[in-house]
Amino acid sequence: MGRLKRELMDRKDRAQRAAQLGDLLAAKVGVFCWCNRCGHNAEAATAMLVAQLGPEFPVPEIGARMRCSACGSKDVATRPAWPSQGQITKHTA
Repeated sequence: MGRLKRELMDRKDRAQRAAQLGDLLAAKVGVFCWCNRCGHNAEAATAMLVAQLGPEFPVPEIGARMRCSACGSKDVATRPAWPSQGQITKHTA
């Protein structure tokens, strides 16, 4: 890959930022939490997390502060709990 293309890609990557709790609160979206050890998952209330961590806290970093209520693991991943469209059974063109 050429130097100019690499610099452009690096600049674009730095310009993007992770979703923050304030973004989710405004969109009325919860935080989906997934235990990487046992697979237990739950949705955490965004308002509660904003009260504890502040509105500028990045959503992907919340998992490092959580513990799985099923197995006790601290290996928890978090992401926005965007509404699902349900299971897709057929793709049409």
